[in-house]
Amino acid sequence: MSTVKDKRGKARKAKKKLDSVGVAHVKSSFNNTIITMTDLQGNVITWSSGGHQGRYKGSRKSTAFAAQLAARFCAQEVIGQGMRKVEVWVKGPGSGREAAVRSLKAEGLEVTRIKDCTAIPHNGCRPKKRRRL
Repeated sequence: MSTVKDKRGKARKAKKKLDSVGVAHVKSSFNNTIITMTDLQGNVITWSSGGHQGRYKGSRKSTAFAAQLAARFCAQEVIGQGMRKVEVWVKGPGSGREAAVRSLKAEGLEVTRIKDCTAIPHNGCRPKKRRRL
């Protein structure tokens, strides 16, 4: 693997040029939103989440704004490596789903397809008990 020197003169791994098409996996739960950018073979290029942004902990990780920041971070990483088009695979019931997709579009990635991969039980496992407040 080739190495490149950064601004401070330290050696770091050179980033590979990517295909122009990739996949954005958006997993949105009630507690957090995780965005993973992969190539078409499924190799992870970069990832981010609501909690990975640094200033969000606890219930703030699940907000739409935290998902928007995470998507913006991932989009900037892959655009810098040459990706232009992306398929979005959305999974889960959380509030960050639409915000993440909107943020990917706003950063300049062309969204070619949005696919909902949320798992739906066909009366499988027993659900958790109802929450009483």
